[in-house]
Amino acid sequence: MDDRIRVTIEDGIADVRMTRPEKMNALDPAMFEAIAAAGAKLRSDRSLRAVVLSGEGRAFCAGLDLERISAAASGESIVPFADLTKRSHGIANCAQHLVWLWRELPVPVIAAVHGIAYGGGFQLALGADLRYVAPATRFAIIETKWGLVPDMAGTQLMRHLAREDIVRELTYTARVFSAEEALAYGFVTRIVADPRTAALATAREIAGRSPDAIRAAKRLLNLAVDHGAAAGLAAETAEQSMLLGTPNNVEAVMAHRESRPPQWSCA
Repeated sequence: MDDRIRVTIEDGIADVRMTRPEKMNALDPAMFEAIAAAGAKLRSDRSLRAVVLSGEGRAFCAGLDLERISAAASGESIVPFADLTKRSHGIANCAQHLVWLWRELPVPVIAAVHGIAYGGGFQLALGADLRYVAPATRFAIIETKWGLVPDMAGTQLMRHLAREDIVRELTYTARVFSAEEALAYGFVTRIVADPRTAALATAREIAGRSPDAIRAAKRLLNLAVDHGAAAGLAAETAEQSMLLGTPNNVEAVMAHRESRPPQWSCA
């Protein structure tokens, strides 16, 4: 995993870095496997509070490696061991899983994006809860340029962020668009000079909240996208009932009253 992804965890915050800068962190079979392995490692860590996802070098992620695109055009698999028709990870196939895993991770994920985020790289950023972006960043839903469609969960994530006609226009044309356009469309949370520094600062702020409340909030917000109001209201009640009176609920109140940092329980 280390030649494609580096994961450093400190104070409950995972700093996840794609480390293929010579290829602008393009997605090849080794990168697919490394991202999946990183996601599995983080999912099992009960001490985790937040995740920052970024790329080394000149870009966040240039999307699918051109060699894989050429291989796919020759009938080879785009991703390792992949029958794309197989639901290998719950509702997702192995390609969709690389993006969807960040949504299913029980803690907030912040993508720190710079340079370019094209195709699969753009979809990877969409899997995060938040996206902090450098001013000069360029984006593209580029798959139609190669005679393909976005197939790493992008169609399901874009529709909740931008207007339908915007999603269609960008998908049909594969045109490159700017950070300012992405912010106006709804794809970007914030434009900042140093996305990774800003993302780590937000991650530390999140890590200072009750881990029980943050995980419950993410479950509720994920549910709100996929279910109707009745299910969402019932889930709110269920989550709140499980939080009231717990050690971390009591600690949040007492720490505020006593003007001290809270001491959270991971139990």
